[in-house]
Amino acid sequence: EVQLVESGGGMVTPGGSLRLSCAASGFPFTRYDMSWVRQAPGKGPEWVSSVNRDGTTTYYTDSVEGRFTISRDNAQNMLYLRMTNLKPEDTALYYCARGGTHVGDRDFWGQGTQVTVSS
Repeated sequence: EVQLVESGGGMVTPGGSLRLSCAASGFPFTRYDMSWVRQAPGKGPEWVSSVNRDGTTTYYTDSVEGRFTISRDNAQNMLYLRMTNLKPEDTALYYCARGGTHVGDRDFWGQGTQVTVSS
């Protein structure tokens, strides 16, 4: 079955960095755009970033542009999100999702990994 397993979350102070990882299995990874979606406490899901199939094109929501970098390693079926200059507003449960920028394409999500940014 399709599996997406996130890791790398944790607690960090403002301005810090984290690298999230997503291990994908159970489907042909290279056929799919991949995304990161986050959900802050009391809020609905927010699309964060997407990367195309071969990793050559990336997309970001305005609030993370210039601070986050999405990438993928197709040989390892891995998706990554490098987050720098983290802000308290980035605090959320971060999900790896199969699919790209369109919500209708994101048919599978992982279990999520928690990112907490606080002083």
